[in-house]
Amino acid sequence: MGPALLEVAVLDPRDAPGAEEGGADRLHLSTPEGLSPEPALVSGVCRDTDLPVFVTLRLNDTWSTTGGEMTRLVGLAEDYLGSGAAGVSFGFLDADLEVDTDTCAYLAGQLPGVPWTFGRAVDDTLDLRRSWRYLAGLPDLLAVCSAGSPRGLDVGYDELLALAADPAVARRLMPGGGLLAEQVPWFVRAGVRQFHLGRQARPGSSYKAYVDAGHVRSWRLLLDSSVERAARTAG
Repeated sequence: MGPALLEVAVLDPRDAPGAEEGGADRLHLSTPEGLSPEPALVSGVCRDTDLPVFVTLRLNDTWSTTGGEMTRLVGLAEDYLGSGAAGVSFGFLDADLEVDTDTCAYLAGQLPGVPWTFGRAVDDTLDLRRSWRYLAGLPDLLAVCSAGSPRGLDVGYDELLALAADPAVARRLMPGGGLLAEQVPWFVRAGVRQFHLGRQARPGSSYKAYVDAGHVRSWRLLLDSSVERAARTAG
């Protein structure tokens, strides 16, 4: 597998320079609450970076949506893409806490050819292995951001790493949600090549601080060196 992709969460145009200078490959834009931002904010971030920007599609603080919201989500996605976004991020569950494949497939179908990532809703499903089987059939899905547990990688790391033993999972898995530096080499050895940073990219791990180039660069170097070591070991 190729080099590692580093995605950094941003909230504001002023986060973009630090992420880009530090070596991020992609930005993930949402509100601090993890909801869909205003189109003007998306436009501002896209103007301030050459990196691809993926924008969250989520209008309430649950993992479900309604028919009325769906119409608005499609409209927002079209606005975001028209403002320069390269893709979107969403993920919905049904009443049984299973991946809502019908809703996700419908939304992806309304945005043909638009790459997207499935957010951490997957961590709230009842059976992660079953959820990954459902996710495998969704169109244009680039990555699934997961910590293996709603409580983060502190709790879900072991299960998530075990899941990554399946090459189909490793190919799309993007660990995020409290990722620790010491976890990275093990994920890389398993074949994982996409990683998500949130608080780790900010001084003091605080969303009150802007993304810092030095913080991002330290993760960039860690990812690249882990991939190089894994390649040498495999060789």
